[in-house]
Amino acid sequence: MSQATLLPTLPTHTARVAYAGAIHTATPHGEQHIRLADGRILAEDQVVWLPPFEVGTIIALGLNYADHLRELSGELTVTTKDEPLVFLKGPNAVIGHRGQTHRPDAVQFMHYECELAVVIGKTAHRVSRDQALEHVAGYTVCNDYAIRDYLENWYRPNLRVKNRDGATVLGPWLVDAAAVPDPHQLALRTTVNGQLTQQGHTRDLIHNVPELIEYLSSFMTLQAGDVILTGTPEGVVNVKAGDEVVTEIDGIGRLVNTLVSDAAFNTPAGSTP
Repeated sequence: MSQATLLPTLPTHTARVAYAGAIHTATPHGEQHIRLADGRILAEDQVVWLPPFEVGTIIALGLNYADHLRELSGELTVTTKDEPLVFLKGPNAVIGHRGQTHRPDAVQFMHYECELAVVIGKTAHRVSRDQALEHVAGYTVCNDYAIRDYLENWYRPNLRVKNRDGATVLGPWLVDAAAVPDPHQLALRTTVNGQLTQQGHTRDLIHNVPELIEYLSSFMTLQAGDVILTGTPEGVVNVKAGDEVVTEIDGIGRLVNTLVSDAAFNTPAGSTP
């Protein structure tokens, strides 16, 4: 099998869900239902949503929107001329649509980040930006939570801030790259309990998708299933246990997540949050 076929050809929008003891591929069926590959139609709350593809290396970008950089300009030592700020995440960070994310009771400031996630479809090594999009399988929505209490400084996000179990939400759909003519023409937004708190647009990316693939593949080999989280625009606010956070990107999907307290996760008293 060639590297180019590691991810199969897919319909425009696909999901992975768990139902009746098995994992299924699903496609949309109306606004609140899905169709399994065997033809069964289910309400979206009847299944457990998984990340919509087999996730490889998670590559995350920080400070990659011009408005977010301006928003934090008083706290930063970086500029738009610097190299991309990149860090990695482990596999336990990822959960799917309609999942629950632990919000430790003791922390003061935890926030969402609505991000366009770029899914690699075939091996990319030293790829030029002109050819970069040929290596993209598709796109999905990411909500990448962070706990600001633990941030050492804005240029060095540490593990407790960004690599937390269940705090990187992906889904609901993997949208085929062919259905997204230009990934830099997409509006993003976040609502918390139905209130709009964040708006942005991918045209404001400091380092766009081809630039990121060229940069990353110049020193590391990208494989099918690797995902690049492209950063978030301005408008992040503190969220609390019980909040429903919806991150949405036009044409890509509407990703729902709920924050839950220590008690819901049976966190032992005195443990590190």
